[in-house]
Amino acid sequence: MSRDPSSEVPQNCPGPIGGRCSSLSASQQGNSQGNLPRRELLRLGLGGFASLSLMDLLAMRANAAPVEANGPVAKASTEKPTAIILVWLRGGISHLDSFDPKPNAPSEYRGPFQAVPTNVPGIHVSELVPELAKMADRYAIVRSLAQTGPGHPSGTLQMFSGDPDAPDKLFPRYPDWMSVASKLRSGQPRDLPIHVAVNPIDYYDNFKIAGSTYLGPQYEPFAVKGDPNLPNFAVPNLGLSPGTDASRIRSRLQLQQQLDSMKREVDYLDRMQAIDKLQSQAVDMVLNPRASEAFDLTREKDATRDRYGRHTWGQQCLLARRLIEAGVEIVTTEFDGPLCGRVKNWDDHAVNHHVFDALRYRMAPFDQAVSALIEDIYARGMDQRVLVVVTGEFGRTPRISYDASTGAGVCSGAVGVMQPGRDHWPQAGSMLFAGGGIETGQVIGATDARGEEVIEGRVGPEDFLATIYRHLQIDYNKHFFHDFAGRPTPIIREGKEIAGLARRG
Repeated sequence: MSRDPSSEVPQNCPGPIGGRCSSLSASQQGNSQGNLPRRELLRLGLGGFASLSLMDLLAMRANAAPVEANGPVAKASTEKPTAIILVWLRGGISHLDSFDPKPNAPSEYRGPFQAVPTNVPGIHVSELVPELAKMADRYAIVRSLAQTGPGHPSGTLQMFSGDPDAPDKLFPRYPDWMSVASKLRSGQPRDLPIHVAVNPIDYYDNFKIAGSTYLGPQYEPFAVKGDPNLPNFAVPNLGLSPGTDASRIRSRLQLQQQLDSMKREVDYLDRMQAIDKLQSQAVDMVLNPRASEAFDLTREKDATRDRYGRHTWGQQCLLARRLIEAGVEIVTTEFDGPLCGRVKNWDDHAVNHHVFDALRYRMAPFDQAVSALIEDIYARGMDQRVLVVVTGEFGRTPRISYDASTGAGVCSGAVGVMQPGRDHWPQAGSMLFAGGGIETGQVIGATDARGEEVIEGRVGPEDFLATIYRHLQIDYNKHFFHDFAGRPTPIIREGKEIAGLARRG
């Protein structure tokens, strides 16, 4: 497969930072005679803390030279800013078996699961989500998602960046909405990163499905990997543990020596002051107990952890809530892995999974984790500020297909056993939105009697993005950035926020 030209490193790139290209203009790049580019100064000056992942993140984010943008940057506020938690279902959830059941469709479409009433009269969901059925007054269902990306990479890129292309690409062409929001909300001192990715959304096989592209690596998320349900789960390099104080102090002294040496060689006072500020902020961030506390799930009551579920997805959602409560503005978390079944995602082709066995297997932890998150957001009075979004890149084929299994495993028969599946279906899909001050207890849009086509209130990827940006108080009509070729590129090209999801009041 050919590589997307727009994702290639430009010829005038001054060199990689953290393995990625920095998109600086010629005036920002400087030269090798002492006029070093600011990002290179940051990279060199923070070398003493190379082992600290938070250091690199903060160093590149706080005072990096900006990519030119049109439109105002979000202003500082004494109140906590609006925030988003995205629960991403990699591979695409079957809309007929979750939030858009079709009980009157022919048997070759509807599947074995019953539609059950929710606590909102007239709204039905699948029997697989009984906890969510009890709280439909706290979320809105969008049943009219439609896009043109038939593959997982293209479908995801459409949803995250509005890229209109249908073919799959190895790398994104446009920055994802998380990176855009991180850039537009940067500039203010903070104890925690703007965007934390708990089980990051990064690749689908060898395709990179999210990224900051020409905005630069400083707007990539702080990635939290590992299973937060494990008793020894911890985020590396946060806080000081017993016996490490001396080594941390030595690292700080080594960093100071490097900076002093640089000051003798470089006479650009403002740049050196910026690095000094970064040093202070970065060290404070590592030493600040709020950072380590936010990631420490052991501080939660056992009853709370039990409510979310003592499994990977439940604890991912609990960690997301803790981070948002502590001041993180964007948390993305991907539901994949062993809880999905044999192929560890929601891609329920018959060759991968027995689709209905897989749904029975995974929907219980899904229902528990997402319902607990929504319940907790409301219980803590965060429902006006925090928007919870649950979606994947597309729906699944309403008509059930059959094929031979390619491997035995959880939710899949032995090799050669014929089993049911549902394939990719970008023509229709469902999303869930909770909190965010929106009008809840409603269904937006509709598909036909078989769930095949959108017949009312079509929502495209850029409508989804416009809704996200509006909640984050970003005017998507005013902002653009310059891409690698220097072309002004809007953050979305067309689209408007989803009708019916306007904030109350």
